[in-house]
Amino acid sequence: MTDTAEVKTANMETISALPPEETERLGSEIVAALKTVFDPEIPADIYELGLIYKVDLKDDRSVDVLMTLTTPNCPAAGELPTMVENAVASVPGVGVVSVNLVWEPAWTPDRMSDEARLVLNMW
Repeated sequence: MTDTAEVKTANMETISALPPEETERLGSEIVAALKTVFDPEIPADIYELGLIYKVDLKDDRSVDVLMTLTTPNCPAAGELPTMVENAVASVPGVGVVSVNLVWEPAWTPDRMSDEARLVLNMW
C-alpha cells in the first residue's frame, strides 16, 4: 500500500460485523500478546521496537499482521514471524493468523517507543 492510499483510507468510515467492545478487547489483547515477543538479541519487545507495521482484524476474526525486522540479515528472521503468529493466535476469540514480513519501509530506530529507548538506553 502506498502512503497516498493509506491517507485516503485513514479517513474512511468502516463498519465491522464485530461489536465495538469486542474489537477493542481483541485489539488490546493482541497488542498485549505482541508485547510478549522479544527479539532474541535485543532486550525489548517487538511491538515497542516498532517492528509491527499493521494489524488487521477482520470480521471473521482472522488477523493479518504486517511486520519487519531490524535488518534483513537478522538471525531471528526464521523464528520471529512464527513467534508473532503463535502469540496472536493465543488470544481468545482470534481466528486464523497470517504474518507477512516486509522490508518497505525499512525499519529505523525512529520507530521505537520511548519505552524501548529507555530499555536500550538510546536517548
